[in-house]
Amino acid sequence: MLTKKQLDLLEFIHKRVQRDGVPPSFDEMKEALDLRSKSGIHRLITALEERGFIRRLAHRARALEILKLPDTMQTQSGFTPRVIDGDRPDAIPPAAREIENVAIELPMMGRIAAGTPIAAISEVSHNVAVPHSMLGQGEHYALEVKGDSMIEAGINDGDIVVIRETKKADNGDIVVALVEDQEATLKRFRQTGGTIALEPANAALTTQVYRDDQVKVQGRLIGLIRTYS
Repeated sequence: MLTKKQLDLLEFIHKRVQRDGVPPSFDEMKEALDLRSKSGIHRLITALEERGFIRRLAHRARALEILKLPDTMQTQSGFTPRVIDGDRPDAIPPAAREIENVAIELPMMGRIAAGTPIAAISEVSHNVAVPHSMLGQGEHYALEVKGDSMIEAGINDGDIVVIRETKKADNGDIVVALVEDQEATLKRFRQTGGTIALEPANAALTTQVYRDDQVKVQGRLIGLIRTYS
């Protein structure tokens, strides 16, 4: 049985992974649960891990994977655990297995800056295969991340991000933003009145604020691909 704080944190992580494709940073968890320090978040994560609800992924900065949800949350969110059992061929229906195994070719549009904005990306360099299960409705493309300004959101230099094309974003979304029609960057989006803030997920860097007519949203992050050499 989970405490209220443990349940609140699990629900927050789940919603952010469903929305952004990556877990929230420790600072975002601390703010969402109104805690004074990150040590409280560490204790809650350890408790959830010990109870089998989440696990920490090795060699990935602050990366978490949800293994299961309480029955109450499954009912509320429609979350259904996907179990693949190697010695039971009927664990997943054949049709569903075929869909899961399909790889979709997305255009790789080049590099996107997770740091100081770089020249706008407009040409396809090659294609990259991504799992069908990662994509939803709409058009998508892929970008290679350059820089470390989003590391606290689990996005590292050299990662491939999968972007759903859209011109709209909600506060807190991680987006591809085109600044003054010249430079593109990957940042968290926040709009207040007539200004748009592009926030890094790196405590060493500062948020850049622009007039709303200086920024155009080009897409929203939905997934991430990482390879290890």
